[in-house]
Amino acid sequence: MLPELPPLPALTRAEAELIDRYLEVVDLLGRVNPARPGDTYRSLRAAQTLVGKAVALRDALTVMHRRGETELHAETLARALRVLDGERRTARVTLPPRTGR
Repeated sequence: MLPELPPLPALTRAEAELIDRYLEVVDLLGRVNPARPGDTYRSLRAAQTLVGKAVALRDALTVMHRRGETELHAETLARALRVLDGERRTARVTLPPRTGR
């Protein structure tokens, strides 16, 4: 049985789209991260997919801006990212901790 997660904060449809597209890009960047173990083919496929997902992220932000949503409510969006496992997912984009030495 899955653990019960806190509810997502109230988001506009455009904000929810932004969060979804952002996490897709982050997941792909985590696969491409050269400091992480993996094979080049997996990284190549992720990089190829990244192009389209980056366009979708841009489009989500464009919709927000055109609708007059000109401010990112960072606290609310950060809560949504945490509920959606954003901390673990974004950690894959950074350098892993140094080992040895």
